[in-house]
Amino acid sequence: MINIQSNSNKLIIVVHEIYGVNQHMNKVCHSLSERGFDVICPNLLEKEGPFEYLFEEVAYRNFMENIGFINATNKIKRVLQDFKDQYEKVFIVGFSVGATIAWLCSEENDIDGIVGYYGSRIRNYLEIEPLCSTMLFFPESEKSFNVKELIPYLEKKNIEIHKIHGEHGFSDPYNSKYNVKSEQDSFDIMVDFLSKH
Repeated sequence: MINIQSNSNKLIIVVHEIYGVNQHMNKVCHSLSERGFDVICPNLLEKEGPFEYLFEEVAYRNFMENIGFINATNKIKRVLQDFKDQYEKVFIVGFSVGATIAWLCSEENDIDGIVGYYGSRIRNYLEIEPLCSTMLFFPESEKSFNVKELIPYLEKKNIEIHKIHGEHGFSDPYNSKYNVKSEQDSFDIMVDFLSKH
């Protein structure tokens, strides 16, 4: 778990990918902390260290078989309940499966906004109606679904959506799909969104 306190009145709960709390999540958390937020990134995995990227299939299977979206969402909701009274504003920022978990939390009353990076499984939960400000980033293309077909369903819900140049993982400097400009652009857009809400 990462817990960075800087006496802010705004908290961001960062929700990691299938790999766990790795160097990418560390970088994200410290970058957000430098922008004036308190940041928490809980470890949702049933193991201490993160998975290496080489073991993507193993990490994915571990998440789906041993953790799952509902269990992970409930864990994040418990973190939210533990911390919400200490802050004026609470946001959730998620990556990949973490973005879908953020999406599943978006109907909670105690959240001021969510940001999701390439949450491909959001397509399985289109019945969700976010109660908070919501911003989603999708790459131009995904292996598992058609981004262009999904976006119109989400735009109807008054959600701010950005289609970013690159592939799934574009914001992760440790991923082979990393795109430096896309990471910088999306991070600046996200911070502006979080600061406005």
